[in-house]
Amino acid sequence: MSAHPWFHVENESEIASPALLLYRERIEHNLQAMLRIAGGPERLRPHVKTHKLQPLVERQIALGITRFKTSTIAETEMCAAAGAPDVLLAMPCVGPNGQRLAELARMFPQTRFSTLADCEETLRVLASAAQQAEVDLGVFLEIDCGMGRTGIVPGETAGFLVSAIRDTPRLLFRGLHAYDGHIHDADLQTRQERAAQAYAPVFAFRDRLNGEGHLVLETVIGGSPTFAIHAEKADCILSPGTTVLWDFGYGDKHPDLPFLPAALLLARVISKPGHHRLTLDLGHKSVAPENPHPRVRFEELPDATVVMQSEEHLVLETERAHVFVVGQALHGIPRHVCPTVSMHGEAVVIEAGVATTRWPITARNRCITV
Repeated sequence: MSAHPWFHVENESEIASPALLLYRERIEHNLQAMLRIAGGPERLRPHVKTHKLQPLVERQIALGITRFKTSTIAETEMCAAAGAPDVLLAMPCVGPNGQRLAELARMFPQTRFSTLADCEETLRVLASAAQQAEVDLGVFLEIDCGMGRTGIVPGETAGFLVSAIRDTPRLLFRGLHAYDGHIHDADLQTRQERAAQAYAPVFAFRDRLNGEGHLVLETVIGGSPTFAIHAEKADCILSPGTTVLWDFGYGDKHPDLPFLPAALLLARVISKPGHHRLTLDLGHKSVAPENPHPRVRFEELPDATVVMQSEEHLVLETERAHVFVVGQALHGIPRHVCPTVSMHGEAVVIEAGVATTRWPITARNRCITV
Protein backbone atom coordinates (compact mmCIF):
# COMPACT_ATOMS: atom_id res chain seq x y z
CA MET A 1 0.00 0.00 0.00
CA SER A 2 1.29 3.45 -0.90
CA ALA A 3 2.40 5.72 1.91
CA HIS A 4 1.12 8.69 -0.07
CA PRO A 5 -2.46 10.03 0.04
CA TRP A 6 -4.62 9.29 -2.99
CA PHE A 7 -4.19 12.78 -4.41
CA HIS A 8 -0.37 12.70 -4.35
CA VAL A 9 1.35 13.64 -7.62
CA GLU A 10 4.98 12.58 -7.91
CA ASN A 11 5.96 15.26 -10.46
CA GLU A 12 3.71 18.00 -9.08
CA SER A 13 6.51 20.57 -9.20
CA GLU A 14 6.12 20.56 -12.99
CA ILE A 15 2.47 21.68 -12.85
CA ALA A 16 1.74 25.40 -12.71
CA SER A 17 -1.13 26.38 -10.42
CA PRO A 18 -4.02 26.84 -10.37
CA ALA A 19 -4.67 23.64 -12.29
CA LEU A 20 -7.41 21.08 -12.81
CA LEU A 21 -6.23 17.54 -12.08
CA LEU A 22 -8.09 14.43 -13.24
CA TYR A 23 -7.32 11.06 -11.66
CA ARG A 24 -7.68 8.26 -14.23
CA GLU A 25 -8.12 5.40 -11.76
CA ARG A 26 -10.95 7.21 -9.99
CA ILE A 27 -12.64 8.10 -13.26
CA GLU A 28 -12.50 4.43 -14.20
CA HIS A 29 -14.00 3.49 -10.83
CA ASN A 30 -16.88 5.90 -11.47
CA LEU A 31 -17.48 4.64 -14.99
CA GLN A 32 -17.60 1.05 -13.80
CA ALA A 33 -19.99 2.03 -11.00
CA MET A 34 -22.27 3.70 -13.57
CA LEU A 35 -22.32 0.54 -15.67
CA ARG A 36 -22.97 -1.63 -12.61
CA ILE A 37 -25.87 0.51 -11.39
CA ALA A 38 -27.41 0.80 -14.86
CA GLY A 39 -27.04 -2.92 -15.51
CA GLY A 40 -25.20 -2.41 -18.78
CA PRO A 41 -24.09 0.22 -21.30
CA GLU A 42 -27.34 -0.03 -23.27
CA ARG A 43 -29.20 1.63 -20.37
CA LEU A 44 -26.99 4.71 -20.35
CA ARG A 45 -27.09 8.05 -22.14
CA PRO A 46 -24.53 9.88 -19.97
CA HIS A 47 -24.44 13.66 -19.99
CA VAL A 48 -21.09 15.13 -21.08
CA LYS A 49 -21.68 18.62 -19.65
CA THR A 50 -19.64 17.83 -16.55
CA HIS A 51 -16.35 16.95 -18.22
CA LYS A 52 -16.61 18.31 -21.81
CA LEU A 53 -13.74 15.98 -22.75
CA GLN A 54 -13.40 13.98 -25.96
CA PRO A 55 -11.09 11.35 -24.40
CA LEU A 56 -13.77 10.54 -21.82
CA VAL A 57 -16.41 10.17 -24.53
CA GLU A 58 -14.04 7.84 -26.36
CA ARG A 59 -13.47 5.82 -23.20
CA GLN A 60 -17.20 5.44 -22.65
CA ILE A 61 -17.65 4.31 -26.24
CA ALA A 62 -14.93 1.69 -25.64
CA LEU A 63 -16.99 0.48 -22.67
CA GLY A 64 -19.98 -0.08 -24.95
CA ILE A 65 -21.90 3.15 -24.38
CA THR A 66 -23.38 4.33 -27.67
CA ARG A 67 -25.74 7.14 -26.63
CA PHE A 68 -24.80 10.51 -25.16
CA LYS A 69 -26.51 13.67 -23.96
CA THR A 70 -25.22 17.23 -24.36
CA SER A 71 -26.16 20.80 -23.50
CA THR A 72 -24.44 22.75 -26.28
CA ILE A 73 -23.72 22.49 -29.99
CA ALA A 74 -19.99 22.31 -29.16
CA GLU A 75 -20.52 19.33 -26.85
CA THR A 76 -22.64 17.72 -29.55
CA GLU A 77 -19.91 18.17 -32.15
CA MET A 78 -17.28 16.84 -29.73
CA CYS A 79 -19.29 13.64 -29.21
CA ALA A 80 -19.73 13.15 -32.95
CA ALA A 81 -16.01 13.72 -33.55
CA ALA A 82 -15.29 11.06 -30.93
CA GLY A 83 -17.40 8.59 -32.91
CA ALA A 84 -20.57 8.59 -30.81
CA PRO A 85 -23.34 6.82 -32.74
CA ASP A 86 -26.20 8.72 -31.08
CA VAL A 87 -26.23 12.20 -29.54
CA LEU A 88 -29.13 14.03 -27.92
CA LEU A 89 -28.76 17.80 -27.60
CA ALA A 90 -30.85 18.36 -24.47
CA MET A 91 -31.50 22.02 -25.17
CA PRO A 92 -34.23 23.48 -27.36
CA CYS A 93 -32.72 24.88 -30.56
CA VAL A 94 -33.59 28.51 -31.28
CA GLY A 95 -32.00 31.16 -33.47
CA PRO A 96 -29.13 29.75 -35.58
CA ASN A 97 -28.78 26.61 -33.47
CA GLY A 98 -31.27 24.71 -35.58
CA GLN A 99 -29.08 25.28 -38.63
CA ARG A 100 -25.97 24.41 -36.62
CA LEU A 101 -27.43 21.08 -35.53
CA ALA A 102 -28.52 20.28 -39.07
CA GLU A 103 -25.01 21.09 -40.30
CA LEU A 104 -23.59 18.61 -37.79
CA ALA A 105 -25.97 15.99 -39.14
CA ARG A 106 -24.63 16.70 -42.60
CA MET A 107 -20.97 16.64 -41.45
CA PHE A 108 -21.28 13.45 -39.39
CA PRO A 109 -23.67 11.10 -41.23
CA GLN A 110 -22.59 8.18 -39.04
CA THR A 111 -24.10 9.87 -35.96
CA ARG A 112 -27.81 10.10 -35.23
CA PHE A 113 -28.65 13.56 -33.87
CA SER A 114 -31.67 14.50 -31.80
CA THR A 115 -32.80 17.46 -29.74
CA LEU A 116 -35.69 18.58 -27.55
CA ALA A 117 -38.87 20.48 -28.28
CA ASP A 118 -41.72 21.67 -26.07
CA CYS A 119 -43.55 24.06 -28.42
CA GLU A 120 -44.49 24.60 -32.05
CA GLU A 121 -41.99 27.45 -32.48
CA THR A 122 -39.06 25.12 -31.82
CA LEU A 123 -40.48 22.54 -34.22
CA ARG A 124 -40.63 25.15 -36.96
CA VAL A 125 -36.96 26.04 -36.42
CA LEU A 126 -35.93 22.38 -36.55
CA ALA A 127 -38.10 21.55 -39.54
CA SER A 128 -36.76 24.46 -41.58
CA ALA A 129 -33.15 23.61 -40.76
CA ALA A 130 -33.52 19.89 -41.44
CA GLN A 131 -35.36 20.40 -44.72
CA GLN A 132 -32.87 22.98 -46.00
CA ALA A 133 -29.90 20.73 -45.14
CA GLU A 134 -31.74 17.62 -46.38
CA VAL A 135 -31.02 15.71 -43.18
CA ASP A 136 -33.18 13.95 -40.62
CA LEU A 137 -33.27 15.23 -37.03
CA GLY A 138 -34.69 13.29 -34.14
CA VAL A 139 -36.95 15.08 -31.67
CA PHE A 140 -37.67 14.15 -28.06
CA LEU A 141 -40.67 15.81 -26.50
CA GLU A 142 -39.45 17.64 -23.39
CA ILE A 143 -41.73 16.86 -20.45
CA ASP A 144 -41.82 19.08 -17.36
CA CYS A 145 -41.81 16.66 -14.44
CA GLY A 146 -41.88 19.42 -11.84
CA MET A 147 -38.69 21.45 -12.25
CA GLY A 148 -40.42 24.23 -14.18
CA ARG A 149 -37.37 25.07 -16.30
CA THR A 150 -38.29 23.74 -19.73
CA GLY A 151 -40.85 21.26 -20.98
CA ILE A 152 -44.56 20.78 -21.27
CA VAL A 153 -46.85 18.98 -18.86
CA PRO A 154 -48.46 15.78 -20.14
CA GLY A 155 -51.84 16.43 -21.70
CA GLU A 156 -53.65 17.32 -24.89
CA THR A 157 -51.17 19.97 -26.04
CA ALA A 158 -48.29 17.57 -25.50
CA GLY A 159 -50.12 14.94 -27.52
CA PHE A 160 -50.70 17.44 -30.32
CA LEU A 161 -46.95 18.21 -30.44
CA VAL A 162 -46.12 14.52 -30.80
CA SER A 163 -48.48 14.35 -33.78
CA ALA A 164 -46.90 17.49 -35.22
CA ILE A 165 -43.43 15.97 -34.96
CA ARG A 166 -44.55 12.79 -36.69
CA ASP A 167 -46.31 14.73 -39.46
CA THR A 168 -43.35 17.00 -40.25
CA PRO A 169 -40.98 15.92 -43.02
CA ARG A 170 -37.38 15.35 -41.88
CA LEU A 171 -38.33 15.28 -38.17
CA LEU A 172 -38.39 11.90 -36.41
CA PHE A 173 -40.20 11.36 -33.12
CA ARG A 174 -37.68 9.61 -30.87
CA GLY A 175 -39.39 9.63 -27.49
CA LEU A 176 -39.71 11.54 -24.22
CA HIS A 177 -37.16 13.39 -22.11
CA ALA A 178 -37.65 14.53 -18.53
CA TYR A 179 -35.10 15.96 -16.12
CA ASP A 180 -35.62 16.08 -12.37
CA GLY A 181 -32.99 18.59 -11.28
CA HIS A 182 -35.29 19.73 -8.48
CA ILE A 183 -35.07 16.33 -6.78
CA HIS A 184 -31.84 16.13 -4.82
CA ASP A 185 -32.97 15.48 -1.25
CA ALA A 186 -30.35 14.11 1.11
CA ASP A 187 -32.73 11.49 2.49
CA LEU A 188 -32.92 8.57 0.06
CA GLN A 189 -36.50 7.63 0.88
CA THR A 190 -37.66 11.20 0.29
CA ARG A 191 -35.81 11.24 -3.02
CA GLN A 192 -37.48 7.97 -4.02
CA GLU A 193 -40.94 9.20 -3.10
CA ARG A 194 -40.54 12.51 -4.90
CA ALA A 195 -39.19 10.78 -8.02
CA ALA A 196 -42.13 8.37 -8.08
CA GLN A 197 -44.57 11.25 -7.77
CA ALA A 198 -42.84 13.35 -10.42
CA TYR A 199 -42.69 10.61 -13.04
CA ALA A 200 -46.12 9.02 -12.61
CA PRO A 201 -47.69 11.47 -15.12
CA VAL A 202 -44.76 10.98 -17.51
CA PHE A 203 -45.18 7.22 -17.61
CA ALA A 204 -48.96 7.49 -17.89
CA PHE A 205 -48.52 9.83 -20.87
CA ARG A 206 -46.06 7.40 -22.44
CA ASP A 207 -48.58 4.58 -22.09
CA ARG A 208 -51.20 6.76 -23.73
CA LEU A 209 -48.95 7.58 -26.68
CA ASN A 210 -48.03 3.95 -27.21
CA GLY A 211 -51.72 3.02 -27.07
CA GLU A 212 -52.51 5.61 -29.74
CA GLY A 213 -49.81 4.27 -32.05
CA HIS A 214 -47.20 6.98 -31.33
CA LEU A 215 -44.38 4.58 -30.51
CA VAL A 216 -42.13 6.00 -27.78
CA LEU A 217 -38.77 4.48 -28.69
CA GLU A 218 -36.86 5.94 -25.78
CA THR A 219 -37.71 7.53 -22.44
CA VAL A 220 -34.69 9.47 -21.12
CA ILE A 221 -35.01 10.46 -17.48
CA GLY A 222 -33.16 11.73 -14.44
CA GLY A 223 -29.82 13.12 -13.45
CA SER A 224 -27.18 12.06 -10.93
CA PRO A 225 -29.03 12.19 -7.56
CA THR A 226 -31.85 9.98 -8.89
CA PHE A 227 -29.68 7.78 -11.11
CA ALA A 228 -29.82 4.64 -8.97
CA ILE A 229 -33.54 5.15 -8.30
CA HIS A 230 -34.40 5.24 -12.00
CA ALA A 231 -32.07 2.32 -12.73
CA GLU A 232 -34.78 0.07 -11.28
CA LYS A 233 -37.05 0.99 -14.22
CA ALA A 234 -36.00 -1.35 -17.01
CA ASP A 235 -37.91 0.60 -19.67
CA CYS A 236 -36.04 3.90 -19.16
CA ILE A 237 -32.72 5.29 -20.33
CA LEU A 238 -30.54 6.94 -17.67
CA SER A 239 -28.59 10.17 -18.13
CA PRO A 240 -26.33 10.93 -15.16
CA GLY A 241 -23.48 13.39 -15.73
CA THR A 242 -21.70 14.45 -12.53
CA THR A 243 -21.11 10.79 -11.68
CA VAL A 244 -18.05 10.68 -13.97
CA LEU A 245 -16.03 13.19 -11.89
CA TRP A 246 -18.19 13.70 -8.75
CA ASP A 247 -17.75 16.55 -6.24
CA PHE A 248 -18.25 17.15 -2.55
CA GLY A 249 -21.58 18.90 -3.09
CA TYR A 250 -23.19 15.65 -4.22
CA GLY A 251 -20.81 13.46 -2.24
CA ASP A 252 -21.81 14.98 1.11
CA LYS A 253 -25.49 15.01 0.28
CA HIS A 254 -25.79 11.57 -1.33
CA PRO A 255 -23.54 9.08 0.47
CA ASP A 256 -25.76 6.29 -0.88
CA LEU A 257 -24.13 6.76 -4.29
CA PRO A 258 -20.76 4.97 -4.70
CA PHE A 259 -18.82 7.58 -6.66
CA LEU A 260 -15.41 9.06 -5.86
CA PRO A 261 -14.14 12.61 -6.41
CA ALA A 262 -11.94 12.27 -9.50
CA ALA A 263 -11.22 15.96 -10.16
CA LEU A 264 -9.09 18.14 -7.92
CA LEU A 265 -7.88 21.71 -8.02
CA LEU A 266 -4.19 22.23 -7.45
CA ALA A 267 -3.43 25.51 -5.66
CA ARG A 268 -0.38 26.90 -3.89
CA VAL A 269 0.25 29.17 -0.94
CA ILE A 270 1.34 32.53 -2.31
CA SER A 271 1.26 34.58 0.92
CA LYS A 272 0.80 34.29 4.69
CA PRO A 273 -0.82 37.64 5.60
CA GLY A 274 -1.24 37.16 9.35
CA HIS A 275 -0.72 34.56 12.05
CA HIS A 276 -3.58 32.29 11.05
CA ARG A 277 -3.99 33.10 7.35
CA LEU A 278 -2.98 31.51 4.08
CA THR A 279 -3.55 33.09 0.68
CA LEU A 280 -3.82 30.69 -2.27
CA ASP A 281 -3.78 31.28 -6.03
CA LEU A 282 -7.31 29.96 -6.44
CA GLY A 283 -9.72 32.77 -7.18
CA HIS A 284 -13.28 32.53 -8.39
CA LYS A 285 -12.01 32.36 -11.96
CA SER A 286 -10.75 28.85 -11.17
CA VAL A 287 -13.59 27.31 -9.16
CA ALA A 288 -17.35 27.61 -9.59
CA PRO A 289 -18.42 30.71 -7.62
CA GLU A 290 -22.21 30.31 -7.63
CA ASN A 291 -22.37 28.48 -4.30
CA PRO A 292 -21.61 29.81 -0.82
CA HIS A 293 -18.26 28.99 0.75
CA PRO A 294 -16.63 26.58 1.01
CA ARG A 295 -16.58 26.35 -2.79
CA VAL A 296 -13.60 24.04 -2.53
CA ARG A 297 -12.57 21.68 0.28
CA PHE A 298 -8.86 21.13 0.71
CA GLU A 299 -7.74 17.62 1.57
CA GLU A 300 -4.93 19.00 3.73
CA LEU A 301 -7.16 21.61 5.43
CA PRO A 302 -10.76 20.37 5.45
CA ASP A 303 -11.72 22.62 8.37
CA ALA A 304 -10.19 25.87 7.09
CA THR A 305 -12.61 28.79 6.82
CA VAL A 306 -12.74 31.25 3.95
CA VAL A 307 -11.97 34.88 4.76
CA MET A 308 -12.37 36.20 1.22
CA GLN A 309 -12.11 35.23 -2.41
CA SER A 310 -11.42 37.47 -5.39
CA GLU A 311 -10.65 36.83 -9.04
CA GLU A 312 -7.27 35.16 -8.47
CA HIS A 313 -6.94 34.87 -4.67
CA LEU A 314 -8.45 32.76 -1.92
CA VAL A 315 -7.73 33.67 1.70
CA LEU A 316 -8.15 30.94 4.30
CA GLU A 317 -8.05 31.08 8.07
CA THR A 318 -6.68 28.12 9.98
CA GLU A 319 -4.83 27.54 13.22
CA ARG A 320 -2.53 25.27 11.22
CA ALA A 321 -1.27 28.06 8.99
CA HIS A 322 2.16 27.79 10.61
CA VAL A 323 2.54 24.26 9.17
CA PHE A 324 2.47 25.55 5.58
CA VAL A 325 5.13 27.50 3.71
CA VAL A 326 4.87 29.84 0.75
CA GLY A 327 4.94 27.76 -2.43
CA GLN A 328 3.40 24.67 -0.83
CA ALA A 329 0.70 22.89 -2.80
CA LEU A 330 -2.82 22.12 -1.61
CA HIS A 331 -5.41 19.92 -3.26
CA GLY A 332 -9.09 20.85 -3.26
CA ILE A 333 -12.29 19.06 -4.22
CA PRO A 334 -14.77 21.52 -5.76
CA ARG A 335 -18.31 21.76 -4.43
CA HIS A 336 -19.69 21.95 -8.00
CA VAL A 337 -17.43 20.30 -10.53
CA CYS A 338 -19.39 20.98 -13.76
CA PRO A 339 -18.86 24.76 -14.04
CA THR A 340 -15.44 24.39 -12.43
CA VAL A 341 -14.19 22.25 -15.33
CA SER A 342 -15.41 24.82 -17.85
CA MET A 343 -13.18 27.46 -16.25
CA HIS A 344 -10.04 25.61 -17.30
CA GLY A 345 -8.57 25.31 -20.77
CA GLU A 346 -7.01 21.95 -20.04
CA ALA A 347 -6.86 19.21 -17.45
CA VAL A 348 -3.73 17.50 -16.18
CA VAL A 349 -4.24 13.74 -16.16
CA ILE A 350 -2.85 11.80 -13.20
CA GLU A 351 -2.17 8.09 -13.57
CA ALA A 352 -0.64 5.98 -10.78
CA GLY A 353 0.39 9.15 -8.97
CA VAL A 354 2.15 10.74 -11.96
CA ALA A 355 1.04 13.57 -14.24
CA THR A 356 1.20 11.92 -17.65
CA THR A 357 -0.61 14.10 -20.17
CA ARG A 358 -2.92 17.06 -20.64
CA TRP A 359 -6.39 16.99 -22.12
CA PRO A 360 -7.88 20.14 -23.66
CA ILE A 361 -11.38 20.90 -22.37
CA THR A 362 -12.62 20.65 -25.94
CA ALA A 363 -16.21 21.75 -25.45
CA ARG A 364 -15.71 24.59 -22.96
CA ASN A 365 -15.92 26.87 -26.01
CA ARG A 366 -19.34 27.57 -27.45
CA CYS A 367 -18.14 26.77 -30.95
CA ILE A 368 -15.67 24.21 -32.29
CA THR A 369 -16.22 24.38 -36.06
CA VAL A 370 -19.99 24.76 -36.49
